[in-house]
Formats: sequence, C-alpha cells, structure tokens
Amino acid sequence: MKPRSSTASAHGNRSIREKAYLLIQQKIALGELAPGGAVSEIPLAQELGSSRTPIREALGQLVAEGLLEQTPNRGTVVVQFGRQDIIELYELREALEVYAVGKAARQPNTLQEFQRLRDFADEILVLRKELEDGPHAQLDGKLMRRFIACDLGFHTLLLRMAANRRIQKTVNDTRLLVRIFSLRRLGHDAAALTAIHDYHQNILEAVTARDSARATDLMARHIQESQRERLAEYDELEHEATLRDALPVFFDLGGSEESR
Repeated sequence: MKPRSSTASAHGNRSIREKAYLLIQQKIALGELAPGGAVSEIPLAQELGSSRTPIREALGQLVAEGLLEQTPNRGTVVVQFGRQDIIELYELREALEVYAVGKAARQPNTLQEFQRLRDFADEILVLRKELEDGPHAQLDGKLMRRFIACDLGFHTLLLRMAANRRIQKTVNDTRLLVRIFSLRRLGHDAAALTAIHDYHQNILEAVTARDSARATDLMARHIQESQRERLAEYDELEHEATLRDALPVFFDLGGSEESR
C-alpha cells in the first residue's frame, strides 16, 4: 500500500508542478510578471492551493529554460533581454525553422495538413478585414491574441510536418521567449497583416509544390523581416528611455496632460 501511496503522491505533486509551470508562463506572457520583476513562491502557492515545493520545482524548470534567472539579492526574477539576446533568438529560430520547412517540403504530407495551414493563413485575412472595418488602426489586445494563435499554429504545424520532435521543442521554446519578451506596444496594422499573410501563403504554396529551395528562402526572409522589426522596436524603446532619463520633465508634463 505504501508504494502505491507514494506513487500517487508523486503524481499529484507533478501535476501541481505542471500547473505552476503553465501559470508562471502565462503571467509572464500577459505582463503580470514583467521582465526584471521578482517571482515570489508564496502567492503562487496560495493561488494554486499547494505547498511551495511544486512551485519551487516549476521555477527551477523555467530557470533552466531561460525564462527566469536566479539573482543573489532578489531571488528568482524574470529575465530581461537585451538587443543581442533578440538577435541570438532569431538566429536560432531561423537556423532551425529554415531547415525544418525544407524538410517538410520533401515529406509526403496529407491534404488535411495543407488545409489546416491554409486555414491558419486565411485567418490573418479575416483579422485584417475586422481591423479595416473597425475604429482602430492596429489590432487591439483581443485581436492580437487571435493573431498570435494563428501565427503560432501555422509555424508549429510546419515544424510538426518536418517530423523532428527535438527541433519542434527547441523552436517552440525560442518562439515563446520571443513572444513573451515582445516589445510591440501596439498590435499589427493592416499593412503588416498583409505582409505576414503573403509570406505564409507563399510558404504554403512552396511546401505544397514540394519546392524545398523556395520554401527555405521564403522562411528565411520571413524570419529576418520579423527580426528587423523587433530590433527597430527595441531601439525605439531604448531611445525613448534615454530621453526620459535625460529630460524627465517633458515626459512628466505629457503624462499630466493625458491624465486631464
């Protein structure tokens, strides 16, 4: 009876650890735990109604995966990426996804897989239409979450079609890091959605035609364009932060005007 009880206890603890792992990821992705911010075990344990042990294990896993880091004075904190980190993440993503899409184009894929890719690509056009019919120039938070879901779905399915689980795991982790530490303050506009849809549609056509060379070229250009946009956003924020430090009075006055 004791071995069975121990096994059940270990399984329950693992389940709570997995819930804690996903909860912490979600809080980081939603900005509830900001880059550079400390992560406390106690409120997470209270939220899950558990002891601190599975929380600590989940934090350790996220430290190993690069989402969190241990600091001497503040304990566990959310990693804060710099410009070089963004470059390296995109270089890794490009190396693996370009290889994977080339392999996917050589695989005997199914009509169902191609239809799902098409559905993901078409959803971007649906979002663009909703944006153009609405009052805003960029996707709001709700529409941006829909965009992220269909964009992630498209790329994840291509990786699955390449039939290499290790590449899929590594790329998914890399994309999560890029997405969690996204610097985009506003959602995509109609022009950006059009450009992304065109890349997805052309990649789909190349994979369907089993044109590996074209598929890899398009994927490389797609990821490089995303990297350039992300770095431009980073540089803009760094410039704004420098101005804010040098001329805080102007930013304070702007905030006062907005609050009236």
